[in-house]
Amino acid sequence: MAEVNFIRHKIAAAIRTEKDFSAALRSEVDMVFLLHSNIMTLTPSIREIHSAGKKAFVHVDFAEGIGKDRAGLEYLKKQGVDGICTTRTNLVKIAKDLGMITVQRFFMIDSHSVGTSLDSIKISRPDIVEIMPAIVTKKISEFSSLVQVPVIAGGLVETKEEVKAALEAGASVVSTGETGLWTLNID
Repeated sequence: MAEVNFIRHKIAAAIRTEKDFSAALRSEVDMVFLLHSNIMTLTPSIREIHSAGKKAFVHVDFAEGIGKDRAGLEYLKKQGVDGICTTRTNLVKIAKDLGMITVQRFFMIDSHSVGTSLDSIKISRPDIVEIMPAIVTKKISEFSSLVQVPVIAGGLVETKEEVKAALEAGASVVSTGETGLWTLNID
């Protein structure tokens, strides 16, 4: 397992644009995630990230011109990438074999996805796990104001407070597998 003892700051920078990249280099973050990198700009980006005293991570699922295989990961390592971010269990295993720090992303949409994520973690043994989305009620509010149909909020709703938060955010209905909430009366 790669050593993860460099995290001092509680925020990581997820970079999509050149403007964001520059801001991340000037910030206090320890980790810079390149969400949309490509083979042509990767090496100078890694150099700049390291010069700023930060760790460079490439989201390999979105990296253009770089194979999603062992050769692609070997290329990234050779370019100085500290670690990868991916949803793919097989890539986590390969990157770990290469001595890279691994971040495995999981989208938590319902209780089934929690179980499959736990199974994947047992197989790949990533160094860090990223759970997405971190928050969603603000998006319920934004989305429900943009559509002209009722919005149902579902997935990982387990408490009365979570039901209320989703309804207050703009959902018309909340879908849950928690049988104890099915008889909940909310006005």
